[in-house]
Amino acid sequence: MTPGTGSEALDRMVERLGGTADPKRRYEYVLWLAKKLDPLPPDQQTDDIKVRGCVSQVFVRGDLNNGVMRWKGDSDALITKGLLALLIQGLDGLTPDQVQAIDPAFIAATGLQASLTPSRANGFLNILKMMQNQAKALEGEAPID
Repeated sequence: MTPGTGSEALDRMVERLGGTADPKRRYEYVLWLAKKLDPLPPDQQTDDIKVRGCVSQVFVRGDLNNGVMRWKGDSDALITKGLLALLIQGLDGLTPDQVQAIDPAFIAATGLQASLTPSRANGFLNILKMMQNQAKALEGEAPID
């Protein structure tokens, strides 16, 4: 059993992925997540939300709504879009502090490394870092309890 991430949704996905012995099933789940992610209109795919260090084109935007983060994003590569969707679902509804506190070590608990190339695994980490940086930038706008 892995320690919780601080996100119930992310914990459920980690448990689902980590509990699957077959790397092909993990891959299929990521592709399924990709197909469920609403596309980001091209006019919203701006340079300020482009994830650096990814081979594919990846865009993610976080907005602060009533003290919690809401995410949207897109990618031109289906697997990368699925990884983005996993993070969007997992980090949606968290406070900026909670997003920043997500430990990237959860990625190992998913078992996805067996299904990802090193550049995709690195891209996954870069997407998480971008989301955490956006949450940090918006942190000052969060209402204080």
